[in-house]
Order: sequence, then structure tokens, then C-alpha cells
Amino acid sequence: MRTHFNPKNNPRVIIIQKLYGRFYNEENDLDFPKHRFKKFIKDIVNGTIERNDLILYELNSKLGDDFTFEKLDKILQTILKAATYEFMYKPNLSINIIIKEYLNSSNFFLADSQTKYLNALLDNLGKKLRSNNA
Repeated sequence: MRTHFNPKNNPRVIIIQKLYGRFYNEENDLDFPKHRFKKFIKDIVNGTIERNDLILYELNSKLGDDFTFEKLDKILQTILKAATYEFMYKPNLSINIIIKEYLNSSNFFLADSQTKYLNALLDNLGKKLRSNNA
């Protein structure tokens, strides 16, 4: 099944790229090009960066003792951070929408096996984070 997927138009792909650049390439230039979701993209990127410590705490506490965040692929780490921010601070977006959007975006960066693992992690995380905040 091939989807017509233009990564440049997908807000989550841009979010992943911006966060990856900041967290792993130490890019300090966070310019946001014109985009119809610019405000959303900027909000998620800046919010994830500002709350990075809290997000890491939540990831490590919610995903259990067998889970080691630091051992994950850096793209997976980036997606989990951004999705965690959305689960925590975007209650108007459903868990399923957030998961679907990040899985669609992850196809641009990850192999199928990693996407399946990401799906399981996001599903688990979303349920745990939202049940505590309800």
C-alpha cells in the first residue's frame, strides 16, 4: 500500500526533524518555515524542548523497568518525546490521532519493524498518560 506522502507537508515530520536537530545535532537555529500548521509545529517543538526533563521522567516511569529510553534509536526517542508532549498537553487531540500521525510520519524515517514497536510503545504510553490526567 503506497500512500502519497509528501514529508514536507506533514507537520509531524517537520516536528521530528526540528527536535532531532535540536536534541542530537545541537542545532540552535529553530526557524519555522511558512506552513499552514506553523503555530502547531512551533508549539509542539518548543513545548517538547522546554519540558524535556519532565517528558523523560514520564517516559521512563510509564514504560517500566525493562525499558531503557537511552538504548532506543534516536529517531524513536524523538518521536516518543514529541508524542508524549502531545499526550500530556494536547488533551483535545485523541490518542488515536496522535499515534496515527506519528506512525505515518515514522514511515519516512524507520523500518517497518521499528514502526510496529513504536506503535506498541505509543499505544501503551498514551493510555497510561491519559488515564492519569483524566
